[in-house]
Amino acid sequence: MSDQKLKVIPLGGLGEFGMNCMAIRYGDDIIVVDAGMMFPDAELLGVDIVTPDFAYLEENKEFVRALVLTHGHEDHIGGIPFLLSQLNIPIYGTAFTLALVERRLEEHEMLDEAHLHRVKPGQKIELGPFHVEFVHVTHSIVSCVALAITTPLGVIIHTGDFKVDPTPTDNVLFDLHTLAEYGKRGVLLLLSDSTNVDRPGYTASERAVLPRFEEIFNRAERRVVVACFSSSIHRLQQILDLAATVGRKVAFIGRSMLSATEIAHNLGLLTIPDNLLLRPQDIMSVAPHKVVCVVSGTQGEPMSAMSRVAVDNHKSLSLERGDVVVHSARIIPGNEKSIGRMMNHIARRGAEVVAGSMNPPIHVSGHGSQEELKLLLNLIRPRYFVPIHGEYWQMSKHAALASHLRSYGLEDTFILETGQTLEIDRHGARKGEKVTVGRICIDSGSIDEVVEDMVIRDRRHLSEDGFVIPIIAIDKHTGKCEGLPEIVSRGFVSMEERSELMAAARQVVLRTLETSSNEERTDWGVMQEKIRADLKRFLNKQTQRRPLIMPVILEV
Repeated sequence: MSDQKLKVIPLGGLGEFGMNCMAIRYGDDIIVVDAGMMFPDAELLGVDIVTPDFAYLEENKEFVRALVLTHGHEDHIGGIPFLLSQLNIPIYGTAFTLALVERRLEEHEMLDEAHLHRVKPGQKIELGPFHVEFVHVTHSIVSCVALAITTPLGVIIHTGDFKVDPTPTDNVLFDLHTLAEYGKRGVLLLLSDSTNVDRPGYTASERAVLPRFEEIFNRAERRVVVACFSSSIHRLQQILDLAATVGRKVAFIGRSMLSATEIAHNLGLLTIPDNLLLRPQDIMSVAPHKVVCVVSGTQGEPMSAMSRVAVDNHKSLSLERGDVVVHSARIIPGNEKSIGRMMNHIARRGAEVVAGSMNPPIHVSGHGSQEELKLLLNLIRPRYFVPIHGEYWQMSKHAALASHLRSYGLEDTFILETGQTLEIDRHGARKGEKVTVGRICIDSGSIDEVVEDMVIRDRRHLSEDGFVIPIIAIDKHTGKCEGLPEIVSRGFVSMEERSELMAAARQVVLRTLETSSNEERTDWGVMQEKIRADLKRFLNKQTQRRPLIMPVILEV
């Protein structure tokens, strides 16, 4: 056995949803599994996406061998352009995953420099001391893999996102056999998805939505509009096949929907029956009972296709009374309000909304429930176990699920959070030192537009307390104030209160100027700070509020 240490370094996705990214290090070799992003919380004002801080990888860039991808969801690939802008490393993934990555890189004009390597399930690659085998798993997107990473100290299994679907729509089964083989030979560490750990039983198969769709397609007297994730190729296939059976034509609407269906069709992952597709511009001219529209924008994103259709602002589709709108997607936590607003707009147009939980379901999860998580634990029987992909309470629940394996050789379970490392050597495993991690907030998706924490703090400050700008004209020769200071405020106090308060505030600024020495008055920086401090104290005393104060000094 080697004396080198094996380190597992989560850079995102543990103790939070999204931003999945993990570095695995042995000696001076590092591989990275996934590089995702997440959508911001409501309090991150004006931020479009959030990615992990890749500082650890940048500091060790000469040791990073490759980025290995499990599947093509944004929370696993959305951070790639930002990672590649810091270090250009080879990327390995299945054909469909890499096609989605290419689309991302094209947007950032980075495709020409990227080194993308296609792999297939069952294939093995060598990256320094790591031997990686790709194992097919089922999930809500096609072409997903788990990773079996053989290191000099033993095998690490990283499940990626998964559910054990016994009847997948493409008939390619979850490769439990390969994982069980690894389990028999002995697995050092299992890293497993915790998303649905609070759901008892099994997650329903992707085919479970078919009866509900059949019922809707048969009873709807007019158009059927289905909002679903553009990456749910299995579900799109079922909609296409069903539409062909009931004699309806299908139109795809939305940039991501058109792009994903084109990629899947080119790779042979989506079969489109002849003469079934309808161009978006022809939707309104075909008999309504002969049309199905499949639209992206399930989360009520402001400029998405479904949001625009809901407010009757889409060039190709206008909802009418009697249309049926099906929301076939989960509500990502935090998006409840925007989705609710979108549904209200749809209902106002007179269309029927089909959403929520029902039996048979209109949407099934892509993540395994408790029994599937147990099944994997029982097959793999690792020596050490680390739950991944979930909030802290979900990971601790997943850790408790594994406790029965103690009699089968499970030595220890570790609940890690982003930045908390795990060290394994021949003496055993333990939590290691923390590495610096954080989040990078990005405005409008451009690489240069990183939003600093201070900016977000200012935005929050402005949104809560408004701002006050005292404008002072100072004679640059004498240092004396010319006339009374002007004070402009927004979002701070109402008009009635403003005049009295502002008159008093002017006096405060004047007093600050009068009590300052000539030397201070000719130094702008000092004067701005003095005025800010005095005004802040005065306004806080009068109103109990702390507006953002930005003194402006004009030299005349």
